[in-house]
Amino acid sequence: MISFESDYNNGAHPKVLQRLVETNGKQSLCYGDDEWSQLAKEKIKAACGTPDAQVFFLTGGTQTNATVIDSILHTYEGVIAVDTGHINVHEAGAIEFTEHKIMTLRDHLGKMDPAELDKYLDDFMHDGNNAHAVYPGLVYITFPTEYGTLYSAKELDAIWQVCQKYGITLYVDGARLGYGLTATGNDITLPYLAKHCDVFYIGGTKIGALCGEAVVFTHNNAHPHFFSIQKQHGAVVAKGRLNGLQFDALFTDNLYFDISRHANDMAEKLCDIFEKKGYPFFIDSPTNQQFVIMTNTKVAELRKNVVFTVWGKADASHTICRFTTSWSTTAEELEALERLL
Repeated sequence: MISFESDYNNGAHPKVLQRLVETNGKQSLCYGDDEWSQLAKEKIKAACGTPDAQVFFLTGGTQTNATVIDSILHTYEGVIAVDTGHINVHEAGAIEFTEHKIMTLRDHLGKMDPAELDKYLDDFMHDGNNAHAVYPGLVYITFPTEYGTLYSAKELDAIWQVCQKYGITLYVDGARLGYGLTATGNDITLPYLAKHCDVFYIGGTKIGALCGEAVVFTHNNAHPHFFSIQKQHGAVVAKGRLNGLQFDALFTDNLYFDISRHANDMAEKLCDIFEKKGYPFFIDSPTNQQFVIMTNTKVAELRKNVVFTVWGKADASHTICRFTTSWSTTAEELEALERLL
């Protein structure tokens, strides 16, 4: 079997494992106070161009979203996200579990429209009965989106300006951030992102790490007791070096971006294979997630030898399928898929 199911179905990049092994015999401080976590934080701040940022390491994406959002919102506040947003459809109600409502806007190829966000907030602020409603306290977007699409620098700035207008926090979920930043046609850099949101996270689990996400509060704006909030969420690792060491490796010699670019290169080749075979695409994605439409018969046949995600129904006889490349995808895997198609 070959797998294009996800970008976290492999272990860790060899350089990440090497960093873990070569430091294994050394003692360190705990709870993220170790020397390697501190090194990783400085490397991340340098890459973001934000010397006054605060960086925290957590272990997984859902845990990160729930912890960060809960640390920002008051008890009476909720989150604005598009209806296809990850927190709305793929996290088992984790945000609602922290007693914060998700208010949804219609997505546009996975993205939030800044004009619609502005109208939503303007309507709310001018509603004489809004004291009876859940107050919007945070805007949540993903980069890339659930459909692998990207916000342009202009679109991100427009959303940022709306958030600034209403004094609302902008949080960017970067579970696949590297794949977005290195995609063909992307015009957002890591420093640009850091200047156009209040907090974001750099995904490691899906990009070369065994586990781990790096949360960046962009201008010393984390909750003063964020560590305690992490602890409440079970999001503090006693051996904090586990995550810190991995990001130390990922942010050494451009590794994070090099392996992200590899995944996108493999995705472009994957697209070429499907196009040559005559398969239509559900959506145009410039990143490592590709959404292909297949006949139900072909899906059943292909699943005997290939692992991929059935995303949804296209029509009665066709299915939308997601094929995902990663930092570890090989040319041999693509060739094997091409033969099966």
